[in-house]
Amino acid sequence: MTSKVLPELYYTESHEWIRIEGKKCVVGITEHAQLQLGELVFVQLPEAGDKVHAGDEIAVIESVKTAADVFSPLSGEIIAINEDLDESPSLVNSDPFHDGWLFELEFSDDGEFEELWSAERYTKFLAKIED
Repeated sequence: MTSKVLPELYYTESHEWIRIEGKKCVVGITEHAQLQLGELVFVQLPEAGDKVHAGDEIAVIESVKTAADVFSPLSGEIIAINEDLDESPSLVNSDPFHDGWLFELEFSDDGEFEELWSAERYTKFLAKIED
């Protein structure tokens, strides 16, 4: 079974999704990632104002099975976090692409977009790893 992939988003090999909104982006983990993790019990997010670089480990997600790092897909400044996840980390399981978003980032380097994957490329990647 292939995980859901939304065509309007960008993706990373480490299973983050990115929605570009002007000079900021919203970041979360993909449906594939949350399915692999299982029921989430805790999400440790960065703080608003944190400066990050593409590839930095900036969040930790814990499930009943394991813990996983979340990486920043782009460089910039964290401008908001999803505070609803403090009380309801399972939002990432029930709605990873909308209510389960993790943080917003004001990005600083448009050139880093070249490293992000299209939905088509991510779908092909999933087909290889989900078989």
